[in-house]
Formats: sequence, C-alpha cells, structure tokens
Amino acid sequence: MAKVYDALRRAEAERARRVGKGPPPALQALDRVGRARPAPERRWSWKFWQWRPWRWRPWQWRPWKGRWRTRRDSTGSGKINKRRIALLQPESYVAEQYRALRVRIDAIAAQRPICTLALTSATSGEGKTTAAINLAVVTAMSLERRVLLVDCDMRRPKIHEALGLRPEAGLAEVLTDAVDLDDAIVKVEGVNLEVLPVCRRPSNPSELLGSAKMRECIEELARRYDRVILDTPAALGLPDSKTVCDLCDGLLMVVRADKTSQQDLEMVLDMMDRRRLLGLVLNGAHMDQGRYGYTA
Repeated sequence: MAKVYDALRRAEAERARRVGKGPPPALQALDRVGRARPAPERRWSWKFWQWRPWRWRPWQWRPWKGRWRTRRDSTGSGKINKRRIALLQPESYVAEQYRALRVRIDAIAAQRPICTLALTSATSGEGKTTAAINLAVVTAMSLERRVLLVDCDMRRPKIHEALGLRPEAGLAEVLTDAVDLDDAIVKVEGVNLEVLPVCRRPSNPSELLGSAKMRECIEELARRYDRVILDTPAALGLPDSKTVCDLCDGLLMVVRADKTSQQDLEMVLDMMDRRRLLGLVLNGAHMDQGRYGYTA
C-alpha cells in the first residue's frame, strides 16, 4: 500500500508541476505527516485597502475640515449678509419684496399718521431683525425722507453688527442721561439711513424701556424723522416688546414659515393692541421668483 500511495503522490505532484500549480491542500497535509516535504512558496497579495484601518479616508478622519467650517460659520457672516440683503443687493427679489412692504405701509400711512413703527415676533429666530434692517434700508432709499432705525433689544443687540457699526454710545446711555441723543445716533455709509444702536447692555432693560425718558425719546425722534423703525425683542417671555409697541404708531408682526405656531401667534395678538397692528410679515417662505408677490 505504501508503494501504491507513493506512486499516486508522485503522479499527482508531476501533474501539478506541469500545470504550474502546487499540490492540493490534502496532499500538502499528507506531506507534512509523511516526508515533511517543504510547502511551495505562497504568493501573498498586498491588499492595502483591506486590512489597514488607518488608511487615508478624507471623509472620515480629516478633523480640520469640520473645525474650519465651524470657525467660518461661527462668525455669522452668512446671517449678517442676509440681514442687509437690501443694502448689498438692492435689485434682488428679496429687496423688491421689502419695497412692496414699504408701499403697503405708505398706503396705510396716507389714511392715518404712522411715523414710529415697531417690529416684533413671538419667539427669537423668526427674522424680526432682518425685516427691520431691510425695511429701514428700502425706506431710506426714498427721496427726501429721513429714516432712523432704533435697536430696542438691549439683551441681544444685533443691528450694529449687521451694519458694521462700532458705536461708542447707544440707547441705554441716552435713557440714563449719560450722553445726548445726537451723540448716540450713527450714520450708515452708502445709504441715507441713521441708526440708534445698543452699545452697553444694561442690567435693567425693562425698566429703561418703560421709563418716561423712553417716551420722551420716541416723541423727539418722531419730530425729527419721517419714519422711525424700532426693532424690539421677542414678545413671549419678555415685557420689553409690549412696552415699546404701546409707544409706537404702528406694529408689524413677523412670523416664520414652518416655525411660528398658531398658538404663539394668538398669544402675541391677544397681548398687543390690535388697533396698532398693521399686518403680518411672512418670512422664510419659498415663493416663485418669476411672479410678483407681496411679503405682507
């Protein structure tokens, strides 16, 4: 039997040698048990992408890409440009919508006097400051009209950052008699628009906005300017917006599509004096730019 096995093994090895392959695994195992014949050299395939977990995957392990995007977005340059789009792109579709809003307000002002106009919203992040800035810009584009934009949000002021202003004094200093009103008003370059910003954040903003000095300040501004637009804080949760809106001739309510709930809107409308309400401004709605439409 041993001779027969050796003959079969030699014949199988000779056949494999002619074909160019090594002996089958079964015979290799018998070789190790039998004559301890060395196994043929195995040809390893270097598959770099299969077994190295640290292989170069730019979408997985480049941490600087995400951090760079975070630093770039943290500056808020995109939001700032949106807030002053009527100033940067006066011929854009969005700027035309704010012009349509200005025409609607002027039509109402022809029936009753509207010099001081306040803008508010139910909660933050609905585009109230954006609407106030762009409406003030397109209103200031009117010929022979003096326009003033007042930042009444002493908790989170944003107007001076959006317009690139560096005020040395603001509304809080005026209400505390630290500076005169003329020293706190800043002129915006490139447009006939003036701004009364917020420079210092006081510890008692609600008391300052509800003081007699605030009423006197608004009355003085109404005598000086043709249109005074006031950006107020969010109405829900704070008394600041209600206090400022009661001192103005008109009120615009800014709502954001797919964000402002009907319950929040009804709560704000019940809180405000509806006789001063001029209308609602819909923000964040996707409209066909090929057609003419109104913002409010």
